[in-house]
Amino acid sequence: MTMEIQTNIVNKVAQSGLMTVDLADYHPKTDNVLYDIKDNLFHGLMLREKDFREFIKTHDWSLYTNKHVAITCTADAIVPTWAYMLLANKLEPHAATVIFGDLDELVRIQYAAAIDQIDMEQFRDQRVVVKGCGDTFIPESSFVQFTVKLSKVAKSIMYGEPCSTVPVFKRSPQAPKAADKQV
Repeated sequence: MTMEIQTNIVNKVAQSGLMTVDLADYHPKTDNVLYDIKDNLFHGLMLREKDFREFIKTHDWSLYTNKHVAITCTADAIVPTWAYMLLANKLEPHAATVIFGDLDELVRIQYAAAIDQIDMEQFRDQRVVVKGCGDTFIPESSFVQFTVKLSKVAKSIMYGEPCSTVPVFKRSPQAPKAADKQV
């Protein structure tokens, strides 16, 4: 019994006309820093205004030049709003970005800005797979934001890998495209 060897391997995924988008490609490539005000608390419990103002005056804020800074307090303490405002004021001339929140929140904001810059026309009337697996942290909010924008132009949206996807959206043939809608 002879066995035939197939010499032409056909990549059906490549021929399917699917466009794959990996949101990890939009992961911020920046120097993100967390400033935790807990280090300024007296006995880890409270903020003493006099000590904090002295710290604000003497600290080398140039350490944060061109960095993206998230300000937070991880201690269970009440921190007055003015303390965060003082930090923001001192960081602003040096840092590229200053937000209130943790590093995950900073990444969410950075992804949102990156997704806002994507030219969605490249996906018009396309079948798009949004890659879902990887080692890079991608906030769920980024998938939601991207899907909202993509559903206005794409023919269909799937989640996963081209060989194994979950359908998310499919434009019905008679539905007008966002660009065709009359205002």
